[in-house]
Amino acid sequence: MHNPTTPSDDLRSSEQESLLAIRNFSGTYPKQIWSLFMVEMWERFCFYGMRGMLMVFMVTQLGLGDGSANLQYGSIQSFVYAFTFVGGLLADRFLGFRKSLLWGSILMCIGGILMGMDPVNNFYLGICFNIIGSGFFKPNISTMVGQLYHENDSRRDAGFSLFYAGINIGAFLGGTIMILVAKNVSWSAAFYLVAVAMCLSLLVFLVTKNTFGPIGLSPLRHLPKIPRLSRETFIYAVSLLSILPVWLMITDTRYTDLFMTIIGPLTLVYLVWEMRSLGRAENLRLGAAMIFILFSVVFWAFFEQSGGSLSQFALYNLQGQGFFGFSMDANAANNSANAFFVIVLAPVLGMLWVWLSKRNAEPNSTLKFALAFGMLGLAFLAFYANRYFANNQGMASLEIFVLAYLIISVGELCLSPIGLSLMTKLSPLRMQGLIMGMWFLASAYGQYVAGLLGAGMSLSDEGNNSVQDKLIAYTDGYLQLGIYALGAAVLLALLNRPVKQMMQGIH
Repeated sequence: MHNPTTPSDDLRSSEQESLLAIRNFSGTYPKQIWSLFMVEMWERFCFYGMRGMLMVFMVTQLGLGDGSANLQYGSIQSFVYAFTFVGGLLADRFLGFRKSLLWGSILMCIGGILMGMDPVNNFYLGICFNIIGSGFFKPNISTMVGQLYHENDSRRDAGFSLFYAGINIGAFLGGTIMILVAKNVSWSAAFYLVAVAMCLSLLVFLVTKNTFGPIGLSPLRHLPKIPRLSRETFIYAVSLLSILPVWLMITDTRYTDLFMTIIGPLTLVYLVWEMRSLGRAENLRLGAAMIFILFSVVFWAFFEQSGGSLSQFALYNLQGQGFFGFSMDANAANNSANAFFVIVLAPVLGMLWVWLSKRNAEPNSTLKFALAFGMLGLAFLAFYANRYFANNQGMASLEIFVLAYLIISVGELCLSPIGLSLMTKLSPLRMQGLIMGMWFLASAYGQYVAGLLGAGMSLSDEGNNSVQDKLIAYTDGYLQLGIYALGAAVLLALLNRPVKQMMQGIH
């Protein structure tokens, strides 16, 4: 089941014994994963609740046009994920995963309080705190999950699937509750929920952090106290000072364009520099990881229409439409349908992989990615087909809309938890924070492109466009995305053999 050898981490003997005690667990899951499950669940409550409110808030409260709102959405979301690369790097080199989580949680609590106090005037300032806080939080908790396992432990995928369920429970609750609170109570109350949920996340972590042994401790803990604290304090100070440039970049998307043009190439240069000290097998595995990361950019660019153009589609072309005779807020359905289906389907798909594995028929990671793109393509074809179920006023079918989310959710389950697990398996231990950060940096590029695609589908902000006009414009765009996604699925299937060789035995 797992590799019982002594960990190769740079640890004291007592720390190695503690780590082995964690990794040599019996059963399917280590007990520590339940703590990380709850910590991540509450943080994702905040993230997906905020994500589901962004477009509606910008259009209805800030007065942005559809195209401008899509660009703004893509800018904000891309920085959320771009800062995960920075957060992963700082955790690897200076803070460790635990202190990164704590600092990120505190920043997100502050962001929620600021937006709750004055949603319109404090919106961008609060968003900046959330962007930086998420950067410190998100990549490091995923890496901690991976470090609960020995390198070749076959139970790792099951652990990430459980962890992914926590993500989606939080997404379902946050995506449903926060938009309903915003629409029916107040935007202030909805934003205050961010602070409340992050306090719960922080409390769970503080109560359980001593059960993780040496996992997540600072890599500088062996240094004398004063130089160690000086470096950590410097990082905290710089992260606060970065609020101003982040505020400038998200309020003027031209700066976002410049940032995204620079950060990707610089990241790749840094990775190549780090790879100089690695052996051939490790470099081949990292090359395979890069292929998965590049395809994930395309996947998330399409998938993240859910927070952009699909949110607008729900606002304009689905409001007031019933769901099999029941009343349902269309934006709440848009925010929560994907998470609901992931929660329901994750154990089913997990059992399917196990059943196929016992028969030596489980598809490898590359083919799972191909399947993910195939389902993504079919989902967007369903979004496109909704134009044929619309009435004369351009109001489409909420049932078809939710059906498309069912299809897209299967695709997500074939890619996202598999990708999280792959990043920890394909990267050397000392570079796991960096590679996990790059995985989320790819999501940043996906979010950025998602905003551009959504803006391209939107009609002119100055035009007096009807609901019917919006229906045609959006569904035309979804048809193109569906065709491109199916093309990517075919390309991945063709790349299966060479990528499998690069993975050096990793399935």
